[in-house]
Amino acid sequence: MAARGDRSPAAGARVRARGWTWRHAGRTDAALSNLNLDIAPGERVLLLGASGAGKSTLLQALAGVLGGDEEGEAGGELLVDHRPPAQTRGRSGLVLQDPDSQVVLARIGDDVAFGCENLGVPRGEIWPRVTEALRAVGLDLPLDHPTTSLSGGQKQKLALAGVLAMRPGLLLLDEPTANLDPDAVTDVRDAVVRSLDRSGATLMVIEHRVAVWQDVVNRVIVLGDDGGVIADGPTQAVFSAEGERLAAAGVWVPAFPPRFPVRTRAIGESTRGHGAPLLRTHDLAVGRVPFARREAEIAASGIELSIKAGTATMITGPNGAGKSTLALTLAGLLAPARGVAEASAALSNGIGDHPWRWRSAQLLTRIGTVFQDPEHQFLAATVREELTVGPRALGLSPAESSGRVDELLQRLRLEGLADVNPFTLSGGQKRRLSVGTVLATRPRVLVLDEPTFGQDSRTWEELVALFAELLDEGSAIVAVTHDQPLIDALADVEYTLPASAGATPHGRVHSAALRRDARAHKRASP
Repeated sequence: MAARGDRSPAAGARVRARGWTWRHAGRTDAALSNLNLDIAPGERVLLLGASGAGKSTLLQALAGVLGGDEEGEAGGELLVDHRPPAQTRGRSGLVLQDPDSQVVLARIGDDVAFGCENLGVPRGEIWPRVTEALRAVGLDLPLDHPTTSLSGGQKQKLALAGVLAMRPGLLLLDEPTANLDPDAVTDVRDAVVRSLDRSGATLMVIEHRVAVWQDVVNRVIVLGDDGGVIADGPTQAVFSAEGERLAAAGVWVPAFPPRFPVRTRAIGESTRGHGAPLLRTHDLAVGRVPFARREAEIAASGIELSIKAGTATMITGPNGAGKSTLALTLAGLLAPARGVAEASAALSNGIGDHPWRWRSAQLLTRIGTVFQDPEHQFLAATVREELTVGPRALGLSPAESSGRVDELLQRLRLEGLADVNPFTLSGGQKRRLSVGTVLATRPRVLVLDEPTFGQDSRTWEELVALFAELLDEGSAIVAVTHDQPLIDALADVEYTLPASAGATPHGRVHSAALRRDARAHKRASP
């Protein structure tokens, strides 16, 4: 790694936009319109804006990976170091919002080395860089560890390590801490800062949660719904002068947090059996069967849970603890590795008490699942058709199906995108659509994996209000999350899996309802 005083070749890149516009193929409106920017070498910029404002599009354009004429139409000028980004691809390093899309090779060491090899880094330098980058992001695993065994958060760390090892002059990070546990968020941010201090590289980072980065950036740029800049300046000056207006536009401003919904029904008040057990586990071990193996690798064990109607259970813990595997097991999509995961008679309604043996049609109204990666559950060609898949499978009348879909489009802020291909949405829009596909079938139990990532403060508030309504109606929610505001807003029970849960049985159950109610009261007080 170059010393601080020797910034060649990774010294910061310059970014310039003059009237730059990008319209995705098949879209009427431009994602970004008449954008004008000047970012000096070495600046550290936090890029903010509402969900769908074009932030990810801008970072992909600067990395030279946005696509050619078949993927959209560009206008104006966008330059990195005075050249079009496609001519400076080795100069920029991009961590995408979806870490799965950046995993290339089967072993983590090879995956981190891949970018360096493509840049022609001398062989003797590559592996020291790989080891240093993995250590910097806190991915403490052997170099031959399979990438297919990584959790979503670990894949985020892997993607960042691969980019840091390349030592780019322009570091572009798209929601780099979205699915990380709190300790990992701090580790990753500090690793980025150390890298910038040594190299002098320019930083552009997208992050809805402003508090993570506000003390380490020196400039904030906010994009508006029309794809132009609505605020630009030193971090504290922008938030002091524009904080209330930006919060109203969906920006996560620490001084103006989103509102929490009011839970209106107590246990026993719902006509849908509020408080009745729906799912239960006893001495449960969960795991997945690796390729060419017959037995599951245990991810977590000794799990004791009771999921009751009208309650929200939040599953927390460090990355790699087995949270997503537990969620898929509770959802009936993975068989228990050992122990019991069973449905009550109130949920099964006579089809057997083992959800993993139920057919997909039987799961539809009983347990709905939102995967960590939204794209894993998209089936249709348009947003409206995607929301209609579930109601159609239930045999609802066209009128009832249309009513459900129209309401979800409006409440999820997707009404203007009803005829758009789901795979062309922004990350936050994809997440809302994936949640909407489950809400459309109104199951008794919702199992949600990171349901709020990529959301601006307005769309977060609406999603959480929808969840609260379902809880008041007697549905149960199980959510894997690192989103502390979501926990504060809704959790009745917090179940924490420990690190290395496969070797350390028994998570910890916390009754979160009293803490939630106390914090809600404090926020509501004048």
